[in-house]
Amino acid sequence: MESFFLKDFDVDPKNRSEEALRRWRSAVTIVKNRRRRFRMTADLSKRSEANKQRKDIQEKIRVALYVQKAALQFIEAGGPPEYKLPDDVREAGFGIDPEQLAAIVRGHDTKRLKLHGGVEGIAKEVAVSLDEGVCTRAGAAKPPVSARQEVYGFNRYTEKPPRSFLTFVWEALQDLTLIILMVCAVVSVGVGLATEGWPKGMYDGLGIILSIFLVVLVTAISDYRQSLQFRDLDKEKKKVFIHVTRDGCREKVSIYDLVVGDIVHLSIGDVVPADGIFVSGYSLLIDESSLSGESEPVNVYEERPFLLSGTKVQDGSAKMLVTTVGMRTEWGKLMETLSEGGDDETPLQVKLNGVATIIGKIGLVFAVLTFLVLTGRFLVEKALKHEITHWSSSDALDLLDYFAIAVTIIVVAVPEGLPLAVTLSLAYAMKKLMNDWALVRHLSACETMGSASCICTDKTGTLTTNHMIVTKTWLCGKAADIKDVECKEAFKSDFSDAVLIILLQSIFQNTTCEVVTDKQGKHSVMGTPTESALLEFGLLLGGDLGAQRKECKVLKVVPFSSVRKKMSVLITIPDGGVRAFCKGASEIVLQMCDKIINSNGETAPLSKKEVKDIRNVIDGFASDALRTLCLAYRDINNSSNKDNIPEDGYTLIAIIGIKDPVRPGVKEAVQTCLAAGITVRMVTGDNINTAKAIARECGILTDGGIAIEGPEFRNKSPDQMREIIPKIQVMARSLPLDKHTLVTNLRNMFKEVVAVTGDGTNDAPALHEADIGLAMGIAGTEVAKESADVIIMNDDFTTIVNVTKWGRAVYINIQKFVQFQLTVNIVALVTNFVSACITGSAPLTAVQLLWVNMIMDTLGALALATEPPNDDLMKRPPVSRGTSFITRAMWRNIIGQSIYQLIILGILDFDGERLLGLSGSNASSILNTVIFNTFVFCQVFNEINSRDIEKINVFRGIFSSWVFLGVMVSTVAFQAIIVEFLGDFANTVPLSWQLWVLCILIGSVSLPVGAILKCIPVERRNVAFKENHNGYEPLPSGPELA
Repeated sequence: MESFFLKDFDVDPKNRSEEALRRWRSAVTIVKNRRRRFRMTADLSKRSEANKQRKDIQEKIRVALYVQKAALQFIEAGGPPEYKLPDDVREAGFGIDPEQLAAIVRGHDTKRLKLHGGVEGIAKEVAVSLDEGVCTRAGAAKPPVSARQEVYGFNRYTEKPPRSFLTFVWEALQDLTLIILMVCAVVSVGVGLATEGWPKGMYDGLGIILSIFLVVLVTAISDYRQSLQFRDLDKEKKKVFIHVTRDGCREKVSIYDLVVGDIVHLSIGDVVPADGIFVSGYSLLIDESSLSGESEPVNVYEERPFLLSGTKVQDGSAKMLVTTVGMRTEWGKLMETLSEGGDDETPLQVKLNGVATIIGKIGLVFAVLTFLVLTGRFLVEKALKHEITHWSSSDALDLLDYFAIAVTIIVVAVPEGLPLAVTLSLAYAMKKLMNDWALVRHLSACETMGSASCICTDKTGTLTTNHMIVTKTWLCGKAADIKDVECKEAFKSDFSDAVLIILLQSIFQNTTCEVVTDKQGKHSVMGTPTESALLEFGLLLGGDLGAQRKECKVLKVVPFSSVRKKMSVLITIPDGGVRAFCKGASEIVLQMCDKIINSNGETAPLSKKEVKDIRNVIDGFASDALRTLCLAYRDINNSSNKDNIPEDGYTLIAIIGIKDPVRPGVKEAVQTCLAAGITVRMVTGDNINTAKAIARECGILTDGGIAIEGPEFRNKSPDQMREIIPKIQVMARSLPLDKHTLVTNLRNMFKEVVAVTGDGTNDAPALHEADIGLAMGIAGTEVAKESADVIIMNDDFTTIVNVTKWGRAVYINIQKFVQFQLTVNIVALVTNFVSACITGSAPLTAVQLLWVNMIMDTLGALALATEPPNDDLMKRPPVSRGTSFITRAMWRNIIGQSIYQLIILGILDFDGERLLGLSGSNASSILNTVIFNTFVFCQVFNEINSRDIEKINVFRGIFSSWVFLGVMVSTVAFQAIIVEFLGDFANTVPLSWQLWVLCILIGSVSLPVGAILKCIPVERRNVAFKENHNGYEPLPSGPELA
């Protein structure tokens, strides 16, 4: 039924089409407040306009990159133009003004760059040393950071100013039904003053106005708090740090603190943080597609030294001199358009817009019928009394009251709060997750993560600590344990000086690590964990990195990548020769070797038996859960090959075993996932034996599970993949393409909801393809983070489990709220309609219905949509694709509670005076107050009942949910104030303590009614889980969970 009525409200969690977005918008017909309802949905017209503007900017940039260079050379053929340095720039201590500096880089003007003396000349003009970087020391002769920011600007982009609280008040006032009620209230006050005088004639109209004011205020406060949460999250998303050299020391600074003259260190996966000029580096390959739209990457080197902000480092490493920051860069102009149109809405928001539309249509019909019935009865009574031609102001007030009731029914019936409750719940969950080391970049990810049925996780840094140390080596046929400093002397005594020299040379020359000194004089190794462990091992053996670097000149570097799985370098050695070093995955580097270094430091042929023995050593290290690296070198004698790094003919130096311990709590987190019906698969580039050892330790690899290598996997046919993928628990020696293939097949073949982790630039396609892309915050590159939906800021697998738990909490909390709101809707609509048809009056007035609307809308969402997760959420199966959002258990509870409340309110409405023994002139007022009070307390206890859809114990964890308790206390307190003190405005009278107790008791019966309802078995639809292919038994469901 849901699929039929909500077919236009079905969108994909990611990469949805514009057609689907437009389809559901056109299907939404009844909206009370369009500005508020669609605040958290993308503005497609603005987005389209921004896309057009962005393409225009990209086209201009492309023209500048490919045409402007030739134009400049033609224009300046007669010599450089005259140039006068502005006084403020000269007084600040600089030799070039910001606009000219920006134009050189933006126009790729090599001629003008040479006229300024190249990168060294530009560095001099911006008063900076290429070795020391920007000077930040107080009292230094060079301009301070503040002077640079004053002259050249800040590295910030123009952003929209945040919306004030009054803006949210104004938006809340845009509700069409509230506007109509305000008009009715004003008319009521006018007619009331004319007929009943001051102050009695004011009460009805003023009561409606005060109720509207309260609704608007509470709504605005709730929306404003949400906006503050999203603002905090947005600030967190934009926190990017970059390595720079300042005062001769390497340090991390925020990209917002970057200034012209900074020396920035770039590596694979970084986003270039500002415009600049290449200083030094190797094999730098830049992806400029984000700026120019051109997909072909560009090589950057001394002759082509220009780097533009917003482009991405695809390969290599370099140092860059910052020349232009902020809005003077082309990226800054482009950034203005990126946020236009807003983010896409989530699937739940869309689906609940559909639910709200259907209920709104039903409510509109009830409202019209109620008004027609009340008006019809009124006219019939006047006709029977022969007063049809005689009209008084009181008659006009009655008709106005009927109209106000009908409009208020629409207020209650159209559940604007449904889609907005999703936003509230997601904002709350995202804020909590940020405190728990998970930064949610896209709203829909938090929602989708609750349905994840498979997690494909990396090994290094996610399951392990990423704190690596060399613990074993194999050198010249001898294996050695490296446990502490004492082992160093024993190790050195086992090998000749010639062997140690070549070993240290291979470590220090073939690395991207650096030993850096901070401002306190403390030394530390900066680089990837694997390379850092290797460099620290070299330093432990007494090596000197600085001396080694001075002895040799680097000719060429091919950095490590997840595809090559090795790093190579070509250097000149002191005797004038050329030598290549290679390190990387042991099996790959071993295949490149045909010689081995012996105990005297001389090369010897590598026999087949030795190769077999070395493979056994590698397998032995890997079986001990060690990451293995092979070090090799080759001397190049042929001068024709001195520019190319060879791929074979190497001499094997050593096998290194690096320990990376499993993170505490990972095994328990994996078990939690398995108990929750989530399959965990390890996808790693490591040796298969290392991967299997770690997977067993984590509880991922079980009996019957398969560990497979990437090359074997990618050669399988689709039919073979269909057969083997369900059993795969470990994939080793995998390429990013293998991860992408695995994710695609899991989603398409098996309809799994897949979460995948990634940290490298090449992981971006898999992160984009997965239902939820999880990037690592510490080890992850900026490119990976940009492609991800969630950033795991501590790189810990247990955080991923926490994100899953919160995702499930969001889904179940929205279900609770929908169950609660639909119950209120049904009871309010039917009660007023039936009473209008039979008695000719509605027991709930406009003011009372506005209060009920606030209880079920804003306050209800606040109470139920912000409940924290509990451990039981991870003991149930994930929600599979295509599952109905409103479950059979929810319908059971909604219908059961509605029947109970309707029976009670019906009895009170039609026979209440006799049953309660009420008499006198105010008996009718007392009864209506009792009905109103009983109705509110039924909702209060039903709200408690809604805390769990299936379990009887609804009080579990109630005292840990302070928001829920606060809403409950506030609702009861304000209800007492309305009944006892605001009777003139709310059409109530004070009640005796006996009637108060009766109302509370009747309302509290909702709890045992709810418990009885939950004992009625309903079939749980979770076919996908019952047919799960991962080998685990289905979880208990239905009454077993009660």
